[in-house]
Amino acid sequence: MDAKAAPQKLARPTSHKRNRDMLAISPTTDVLLNILMIACCLLTLFPLYVVIISSITSESALTANGYRLWPEEFSTLAYTFLFAQGSIVVTAYKNTILSTLAGTAISVLMVAFYAYPLSRDNFKFRGFFTFYAFFTMLFGGGLVAYYMVTRQILQIQNTLWALFLPSAFSPFWVIVMRTFYKANVPNEIIESARIDGAGEWRVLFEIVMPLAIPGLATVALFSAIGIWNNFFNCLLLVDEAKYYSLQFTIYTTLNNIRFLLENADKMQGVVNVGDLPSQTFRMAMAVVTVGPIIFAYPFFQRYFIRGLTIGAIKG
Repeated sequence: MDAKAAPQKLARPTSHKRNRDMLAISPTTDVLLNILMIACCLLTLFPLYVVIISSITSESALTANGYRLWPEEFSTLAYTFLFAQGSIVVTAYKNTILSTLAGTAISVLMVAFYAYPLSRDNFKFRGFFTFYAFFTMLFGGGLVAYYMVTRQILQIQNTLWALFLPSAFSPFWVIVMRTFYKANVPNEIIESARIDGAGEWRVLFEIVMPLAIPGLATVALFSAIGIWNNFFNCLLLVDEAKYYSLQFTIYTTLNNIRFLLENADKMQGVVNVGDLPSQTFRMAMAVVTVGPIIFAYPFFQRYFIRGLTIGAIKG
């Protein structure tokens, strides 16, 4: 009897099929997850909807009936008061837009230029400059040094530079971009470009930065939000109203309205305090403040998500 037996082939599932089965979800789970995400989106948008509806409601109706899902008495007095002719809010809006655009551009360029040499292994002083950036994240000069440098050395007080220049650089984003460069820009590509005769600037602008667009877009988004919402620089460095930022103007206007309301009994015949919008004005200013950021976010969303997640993918 022949001892040799024909080899039997056993059908085994491939690793790709096993991984696909492990990651697959049932149709019921898919429906439940979609319902959950829709509910989360609605809960997130609901407060913004209430703010918008409240901003177009009359002050008397809002005071008497509280917040509603639909205005009981439609009124645009808050926006008329906000953007009245000669209103400082319009000037502050222009100042904030200009400072946000300029500050974001400067921030992206400075972070990109500082982080690129730190990501290259052949840069002799990368350890020193990495430590220099990291040290400033842990220890700051304090408010007195900040005030003296910006006012006495840089002398940017009462200018548009004061709204964005002190906030145009972040060592944290330098560390993030350095890691992004190392993870997503292979050394082989840079070496090939150098063999072909490309210089450092050409390598940076034509090879490295196009590959780093997701990371740069993430820096731009967070820098724009930080400068747009910045309140401290204007409070500390600006004394003239024509250079006020939007956030500081809103703060000042709310304080003025609060002062008038608290002293209404002493100002009879001087100003009609009852015609001043208070709650609706707050809602209108919230809409005006958050509007540009909401409309700008979709343009950065694709790069923003990729910039946060691409560094986690290896191999």
